[in-house]
Amino acid sequence: MAILQRCGLADKANRLAGSLTLLDRKRLELARALASDPAVLLLDEVAGGLTEPECRALVQLIRDIRQSGVSIIWIEHVVHALVASIDRLLVLHNGGFIADGDPQTVIESPRVAEIYLGIEADA
Repeated sequence: MAILQRCGLADKANRLAGSLTLLDRKRLELARALASDPAVLLLDEVAGGLTEPECRALVQLIRDIRQSGVSIIWIEHVVHALVASIDRLLVLHNGGFIADGDPQTVIESPRVAEIYLGIEADA
C-alpha cells in the first residue's frame, strides 16, 4: 500500500487496471517495478502518449523515485521529460554513442541536432 501511495494510486487500489487512465496505468507499472525494491529501474518510452500536464506529473514521480536512491536508465523520445529529470544524457545512433554529458550541452551538440533534428551542422 505504501508503494501505491508513493505512486499516487492509493485511492485507486481496488480498481481494475483496465479502468485506469493512461497516466495511472504508467504509475501502476512504476509501482509494480518498485515493489521488487530495485537498485536500478529501466524505463522505456514511459512518457509516450501523455498530455503535457500528465507528463509533468510523471516526471515528478520519476524525480521522487530517483531522489530515493534508485538509479534510473531511461530510454525516451519525449526529450523535455528527460531533460527535466536527469543529470546525464547519452545519445545513441546506429549502435554507438554520439554524445554524452550534461543534458543541455548534449542537446545543443551539432551532431545531435544534425542526426535527430535534421539541422545541418555549420561546415
